[in-house]
Amino acid sequence: MGKLTVTGMIMAASPIGEFDRRIVILTKELGKISAFARGARKPNSPLLAGTNPFAFGQFELFEGRSSYTVSQLHIQQYFRELTEDVEAAYYGFYFMEFADYYAREYSDERLMLALTYQSFRALVKKTIPFPLVRRIFELRTMVINGEFPDVNTLGAEGDTLYTLRFIVSTPIQKLYTFKVSDQVYEEIARIIDGHMEKYIDRKFKSLEILQVFAKTKQMEETPYKTG
Repeated sequence: MGKLTVTGMIMAASPIGEFDRRIVILTKELGKISAFARGARKPNSPLLAGTNPFAFGQFELFEGRSSYTVSQLHIQQYFRELTEDVEAAYYGFYFMEFADYYAREYSDERLMLALTYQSFRALVKKTIPFPLVRRIFELRTMVINGEFPDVNTLGAEGDTLYTLRFIVSTPIQKLYTFKVSDQVYEEIARIIDGHMEKYIDRKFKSLEILQVFAKTKQMEETPYKTG
């Protein structure tokens, strides 16, 4: 049994037994891994707050024959602000689902971890619309994983092509620094949706919930028409 420290972000957490938790962590060093947090659901446990989804920091682990066990946590960011905004929280869950689709154990996930962390920061800051944050995250994730074609071959022009090039090539830390017109957004969304429909063979539960949010918001913002 060995001891190691990894930097990562919790993608999912589920109860195990009476007091334990099983967590899935997207790590810089080991890719996507699962670990057990013994007693993490006890009210006085030092692992209680730091083993929830979205927590980012360092995780000290014991490596067993077939699993990891969390011994200590050093959480830098809990992203608690998202718990105060249901819509933002579901965007976070969607990003985790999307990242989970691609991430693998013992693979190099440094770029995915950086992208996920910066995407969550964008959700918290709220300086650009959530739907745009989503499209940037989707596109850059597919690029990182080699599943998006050269943007110059997609038939996009003008501001749409410029925006696609920006998302694909800009350093991750500077991605969430722009806004686009409604027309450009719709064109980008159409391109990304078409590509996802063709290459991704999974339905994301959190995305379905976000689509309900969007429809509800649209209905609330549309004035009633009278004869």
